Amino acid sequence: MMAPAQLFLPPNHKPGDKHPAMIFLHGGSRRQMLLGFNYGQYYSNAYAFNQYFANRGYVVIALNYRSGIGYGLDFREAKNYGITGAGEVNDVIGASEYLKQRADVNPKRIGLWGGSYGGYLTAHGLARRSDLFAAGVDIHGVHNWNDEEPTFAPWYDSLKYPVVGKKAFESSPMNFINGWKSPALFIHGDDDRNVPFSETVHIIEALRPRNVYFEQLIFPDEVHSFLLYGNWVKAYEAAFDFIERKMK
Repeated sequence: MMAPAQLFLPPNHKPGDKHPAMIFLHGGSRRQMLLGFNYGQYYSNAYAFNQYFANRGYVVIALNYRSGIGYGLDFREAKNYGITGAGEVNDVIGASEYLKQRADVNPKRIGLWGGSYGGYLTAHGLARRSDLFAAGVDIHGVHNWNDEEPTFAPWYDSLKYPVVGKKAFESSPMNFINGWKSPALFIHGDDDRNVPFSETVHIIEALRPRNVYFEQLIFPDEVHSFLLYGNWVKAYEAAFDFIERKMK
């Protein structure tokens, strides 16, 4: 399946220059990144941050992976996506393979960043293909569908639906935790009503005994789409600093 994307290049870009690269993964997943500032504040901020990465010397891809909107029903309702198989991870891996083939990208310096569903895919990429991704920033990401699904479907209990629960776990980053080697920064508000704060707690508890390097930035009393402008600034400053130290 073809996955559209926007490509950001550094100022005064010259073909053949070797740049680090970032892949941005939006949330939702029923979203679409646009060729300009988004109509939603969350993604308007993300668009600005992608521009900032480019202005600081990165090649950036904003990936519109399968299950997003704007590209037809078959794309939006792609087979085996999300909790039913995580098929959209193939688009993340494909974007990395594309970047590796570009003459202006350092193939050993490709990173991931995203929030919510984008954090879910960032975690997936790091857990499944740490050989491709040097580092990642996971902002309030989903790490185990069986913990996340009750937020939107209170009736759901993986113990009552073992077949569904098994597939849900197999579609989660936590299922691939033993493959996670790359460093990660986790950012989360502890009053998140969309993605439980426990998602970050549990992934850190799994990474610590595996000696995977991580950092964390926690905002007390903050919700999913940060309410305080200052917290957006702190989150993006921390994210850029982390990527700079671990990749560039």
